Amino acid sequence: MTYLRRMQMSSSAGSVHVAVLGLGYVGCVSAACLAELGNRVTGIDRDQNKVSNVLNGMAPFFEPGLEQLVRENVAARRLTASTSLDAIQDADVALVCVGTPSEKNGNLGLDQLRRVVHDVAATLEARRKPLVVAIRSTVFPGTCEEIVLPLLNGSGLVSVVSNPEFLREGVAVKDFMEPSLLVVGGGDPEAVRLVASLYSPLPVTACLVSLRTAEMIKYACNAFHAVKISFANEIGALSARLNVDPGEVMATLCEDKKLNVSPTYLRPGFAFGGSCLPKDLRALTYRASRLDLRLPLLESALPSNVQHLQRAIDAVLELPARRLGVIGLAFKENTDDLRESPVVSLLEQLIGKGRQVRIYDPHIRLDAIYGSNRNFILQQIPHIGRLLDNSAEQLLEWCDHVVVAQKMPPDLASHVTRSGRPVTDLVGPALAYVAGPVPASVL
Repeated sequence: MTYLRRMQMSSSAGSVHVAVLGLGYVGCVSAACLAELGNRVTGIDRDQNKVSNVLNGMAPFFEPGLEQLVRENVAARRLTASTSLDAIQDADVALVCVGTPSEKNGNLGLDQLRRVVHDVAATLEARRKPLVVAIRSTVFPGTCEEIVLPLLNGSGLVSVVSNPEFLREGVAVKDFMEPSLLVVGGGDPEAVRLVASLYSPLPVTACLVSLRTAEMIKYACNAFHAVKISFANEIGALSARLNVDPGEVMATLCEDKKLNVSPTYLRPGFAFGGSCLPKDLRALTYRASRLDLRLPLLESALPSNVQHLQRAIDAVLELPARRLGVIGLAFKENTDDLRESPVVSLLEQLIGKGRQVRIYDPHIRLDAIYGSNRNFILQQIPHIGRLLDNSAEQLLEWCDHVVVAQKMPPDLASHVTRSGRPVTDLVGPALAYVAGPVPASVL
């Protein structure tokens, strides 16, 4: 009998029993909404006032639509509350929703998480059926593996998953019932599917991912939201200073669903370059400075790009290979534009450090480029002609290691694979060249 089947059979009336640990904003909204979806839910909190409010059909705090859900589901006996962790004994899923506030140094405070997981572990000795511990609190990637699992003492009855929340105060009930994103991550597929099934009535497809990805996605989303707000405010401030309607600028920007409001450019990879992005960022921040206007977010874009490029360069410099074959010279694929190509900076440092390098780019022929494009590359790397190979075969035959600095067409990618040469891919996901475990000291 499978783990998931045992879980389903252990819950009465065909519903899953969920113990929600913590009845703050996230916990109480999650408890009430999960009960509304037909699950049996027990909210557990040390605060007697919160528990009493729920038992009396009242929300412990104001959140539009929450009190009605609490009242109706308490009346229907799908939702109850307790100050005792004894209620977890009958639960199939323990949904951990305790706070992880900031410490003075900016790190997360995990005292509440450690305490509640320790308390859960103390109940396991008397337990006879499986339990999924789902961490809904915001935690740094690696927390479930490095803190939660060890505290549970490796019990064979327990699986740990990450189920981050994406609820905004003021519209939390609506966000829960009409989710834009649902993420469940873990190493036990059946436990992951069980937690995802709690949300099955909702109009969303669950993203089933790894444990660390689930933990990280919450930070990625919040950081992106903060960057979007700061970007809009900086563009708005500059627009207003230039007597341009900020609302009209941003509303028009959002009309572009192909490049602007889309997945385009939201893929980890190599540094940006070319004749537009660096030049226009410099011009924008320069003109803002002439207006005595600081735009820290936009000012940081080019230094951020330089740091990302340096991480890639450092990774390549650490390769043990003697002869490096670099695929790609232009700033991106399907062009011969060399202006401000990050590959040129990469080559300059490799050559400066004494590495043997040769280059192949299917669209670069030195005798065919001219003007500012030719002047740029000859100024940066005067002996570029001696480094360019005319074919991939020539490059692959010579090199010990391939460095991919530009997205390859399928036939070239296949050729590189068949060569058997080791590959460092700088345009793939960032993890391809920035790796290493999370030190326990940061958790």
